[in-house]
Amino acid sequence: MAIISSLPTTTYLEIIWDKNSIKLFKKKKYMETIFILITVFLVLFVFYYNRLVRKKNEVDNATGSINAMLKNRYDLIPNLVDTVKSYMSHETEVLNNLTTMRTRAFANNTSAKDEQKLNEDITKMLHQIMVSVENYPELKASNNFVQLQESWTDIEDRISASRRFYNNAVTDYNNAILTFPGNILARIMSYETKTIFEVSKEESANLNAKALFNN
Repeated sequence: MAIISSLPTTTYLEIIWDKNSIKLFKKKKYMETIFILITVFLVLFVFYYNRLVRKKNEVDNATGSINAMLKNRYDLIPNLVDTVKSYMSHETEVLNNLTTMRTRAFANNTSAKDEQKLNEDITKMLHQIMVSVENYPELKASNNFVQLQESWTDIEDRISASRRFYNNAVTDYNNAILTFPGNILARIMSYETKTIFEVSKEESANLNAKALFNN
């Protein structure tokens, strides 16, 4: 105290001013650090939020695409039934079951899991019918059947392409919501993992409908 008291008034005020300046400087740096951290957090939040939204939209678009292709396949079923029923009198039960499954496929209250199971069942039924075609040479030679074969081949190729696009989109989406920090945002946004479109044994063995028809 004696030393401070002996200092000139101007020098004493300068010391106090320097101390206040240091405190203000530290406070300013602290606030700048907080501001930078908040800014970085908000930027990362917006980036990952938009990333998850884009991934989900890609899955939704892929879902719409594959559903459209499956609908086109289902639309061919009545034509298939009408074309083959006059030849395949012993397959009446199979054809009736196929028609019933098609009706169920257009129901609005079907879950995604049930839709996939139904699609697998329809594929198995179609495979059974197409294998039976081998026993009816006249049917294979008919113009209606040849045209149906071409339409079916085109649709199966489109379904295969749509399936690949959907599975890629779902894989990217699942990876995004299962890895940090996307998994935190996913819980906040109530995003859940989705199931890939698995290929049934029949589809795996006969992805080319034309080859199936010509066996």
